[in-house]
Amino acid sequence: MNIAVIGLSHKTAPVEVREKLSIPEPQIETALTQIYSYPHVAEVSILSTCNRLEIYFVTHDTQLGIREVCQFLSEHSKLPLESLRQHLFMLLQEDAVTHLMRVAAGLDSLVLGEGQILAQVKQAHKLGQQYKGVGSILNRLFKQALTAGKRVRTETSIGTGAVSISSAAVELAQMKVDSLANYRVAILGAGKMSRLLVQHLAAKGAGSISIINRSVARAQELANQFPAAEVQVYPIVEMMVAIANADIIFTSTASTEPLLNRAKLEAHIPSDCRLILIDISVPRNVHADVNGLDNIQAFNVDDLKAVVAQNQESRRQMAQEAEALLEEEIEGFDAWWRSLETVPTISCLRDKMETIRAQELEKALSRLGSEFAERHQEVIEALTRGIVNKILHDPMVQLRAQQDIEARRKAMQTLQMLFNLEGVSYNQNS
Repeated sequence: MNIAVIGLSHKTAPVEVREKLSIPEPQIETALTQIYSYPHVAEVSILSTCNRLEIYFVTHDTQLGIREVCQFLSEHSKLPLESLRQHLFMLLQEDAVTHLMRVAAGLDSLVLGEGQILAQVKQAHKLGQQYKGVGSILNRLFKQALTAGKRVRTETSIGTGAVSISSAAVELAQMKVDSLANYRVAILGAGKMSRLLVQHLAAKGAGSISIINRSVARAQELANQFPAAEVQVYPIVEMMVAIANADIIFTSTASTEPLLNRAKLEAHIPSDCRLILIDISVPRNVHADVNGLDNIQAFNVDDLKAVVAQNQESRRQMAQEAEALLEEEIEGFDAWWRSLETVPTISCLRDKMETIRAQELEKALSRLGSEFAERHQEVIEALTRGIVNKILHDPMVQLRAQQDIEARRKAMQTLQMLFNLEGVSYNQNS
């Protein structure tokens, strides 16, 4: 068995490629089911965010498993594998484990130390379990990664004042205008990212904020969280009216198709009106053709990199502290992984003990007579099981806990010889 991850991120692919591979949450079940059906994929989990799509899987045959997952990515994105491959990264075993730990800790994010990614890793784990893609190996890996992410946030200061994608977007808007207080702002969407947008805009003194959303009730619920700010709510059918009355537009929805394009803006925005569009959605909410309009300044999530760079240097030292913590969690997972080679020996020994116990119990019960046996069988059964379990407990714990690989293998060979365990093998290269 091998652990692998194949994916792409803001480091390897531009937003126009990432949006083609994005898998919205309602489609996760279908994607997991398809990948899990491949003959060489034993477990699978999908992490899909605005800045990354990563498929973690356990495979019996690494080469064939990678081929199957790559084929899925090509079919899903409708991109030829030849052009897609240049944007993909592939990591195996310890490198894959380390990568997930760093992702959960926010060390691989566009915004160093960003906190939202931990919740996204947790959701990927939950969905993988819910849709039967996650087994014992990925379950252990994701739990260890979540523990690592929490430790980094509680034992270092990397998350203190860490900018998010939303705050970086607000900072980008600040760089383009004299004061947010003098501009009308509209936000398309009412999800988590939009809530952070309102929070940062209110903190920066934005005077007028409008929220446009398909669900007016959800938009109103978001507006109610900021009673001190002047927040108006618009239904999606009035989107262009709200946008025509704004100077700065932020878009953050789960739509898989652009909601704004050149034709819509030309029809509703006079050519003498200046408009700033900042799209932090993946897939993009704003079509690339708006860049041809002279009165529109359009930005997407990739344009935030320059803003983020200004805020990250002060947290580089904190990141080094975080890396040291991750080493401990990686070692913990590696120790568990190495202990898996003891499973066949332990299982075989338990099976042999159980066979002996059952045979001897049957002999004893036959000697005691049917009336006594029927009355006391459960008690005697529990007694014999308890004796076997207690005899095996300490040797099994010591065998699993043995850190020295050669010492552990010698112990397993000794058990196999002493108890005449047949058919037990283990991977010499694990």
